[in-house]
Amino acid sequence: MLQLIFQSPIQSSVLERIGSGDDVVFLESSVLHLLKKGSLRAILAPMIKKNKFYVLVDDIEVRGIQLTELVKGIEVIDYAGLVNLTVKNPKILSWT
Repeated sequence: MLQLIFQSPIQSSVLERIGSGDDVVFLESSVLHLLKKGSLRAILAPMIKKNKFYVLVDDIEVRGIQLTELVKGIEVIDYAGLVNLTVKNPKILSWT
């Protein structure tokens, strides 16, 4: 399943609903919670071992976030990458 997270702040109940093997894309302001110094760092670290987490390059660039500031294991993608994930995952869940 593909989960699109727009929500900011991100509720813990959203993260609890991420299934093993899900692809998760953080969009818009939700990317602010992916920083190494962010409040979700400890929660995301073990989840990255079971899931693929992505962030749109445009969303981090517009917020002035450098790649080195992101939690390790989060893959940066462009819009073509997002389209590929929607093709790969027939089920999509959006959290706003």
